[in-house]
Amino acid sequence: MARDKDRHTWREGYTTGSSAAGAAKAASLLLRGDSISDYVEIPLPNSARLTIPILGGETSDLKARAIVLKDGGDDADITHGLEIHAIVRLLSPQGEVHIRGGQGVGTVTKKGLALSVGESAINPVPRRMIREAVREVFPEEELEIIIEVPKGEATALRTLNPRLGVIGGISILGTSGIVRPMSEEAFKTSILPELDQAVAYGHKTIVLTPGHYGYRVATERFKVPTEAIIQMSNFVGYMLEEAAYRGIEKVILLGHVGKLIKVSGGIFHTHNRVADARMEVLLAHAALAGLNLETLKHLSEFPTTEGATTELLHLGEQKLLHHLAHLASERAQAFTFGRLSVGTIMTLLNGQPVGWDQEALKMVEEQGWAWSIEP
Repeated sequence: MARDKDRHTWREGYTTGSSAAGAAKAASLLLRGDSISDYVEIPLPNSARLTIPILGGETSDLKARAIVLKDGGDDADITHGLEIHAIVRLLSPQGEVHIRGGQGVGTVTKKGLALSVGESAINPVPRRMIREAVREVFPEEELEIIIEVPKGEATALRTLNPRLGVIGGISILGTSGIVRPMSEEAFKTSILPELDQAVAYGHKTIVLTPGHYGYRVATERFKVPTEAIIQMSNFVGYMLEEAAYRGIEKVILLGHVGKLIKVSGGIFHTHNRVADARMEVLLAHAALAGLNLETLKHLSEFPTTEGATTELLHLGEQKLLHHLAHLASERAQAFTFGRLSVGTIMTLLNGQPVGWDQEALKMVEEQGWAWSIEP
């Protein structure tokens, strides 16, 4: 009888962003005249470094191509196994690094994403990673970097990209550069010790956040001690119960509005394949708040809650966002049958808080953390 894999040995992978950065650095080394290497090392957003295996590469004229095979580790997603290509061309001895997508990388066609309409779907953090990786080889030269994913267009049809208005390929994503296993069993093994650590440090008030992005906002903007922040992935209800079980008294849910608005609707497992009613929750409460039908129709046309939320701010409807944060807190508190006090802070992708409740504000002030709501 086959044994289950040792739950302590779940293997991490790397994002499409890291794959692109690794390929770009390998191609830069080829262009400089180095021989093809089996591995390259790239800088990560948190100042750590990551070693990426290189599948192959070639040079011709003033350009070079290198290939990385995307590896999702033991949390393999739909991009696992895709070839990520980077083509690097030297343009002049001094200048900018120009990054764009080629074959198999999508193009943004709708508002509301982290990128402008018409741009290649290479998100800001991966762009920075690619730029920093090639600058380790060419510190000041003007370069053109083209990222290609030969099977990206077909793969993208099985993602949310078409619905979000990203056409023609996949997106190059990632905020930390590393894919950590987030299957439920792996999650319990890897994340619960963080909760135990918070208890060991004597924290009775903690921050639960979906992932690396929220962790960064909590530490940089709100100055929350790192040991009081737990990345919960999509398992909101599970982590609330575990926090209550360990004697935690107060929890702040902090994260992107598109994730936490699901909790406002009573959804406690927030993976989009389990439940995805973000816009439905937003529009229902916008209607209850008295927004007219034309405005509701206008909001419904945004492909993301990021875009709809930004529009609500332009319309002067931040009160609605505060109400949604309050609802998330109420639903979360009820989920634990009142064993926890809960506050909620919802943000945009840039980390700017856009909706919060008085409970969250009170908890931040009680702990002596920073309260920063400036853009």
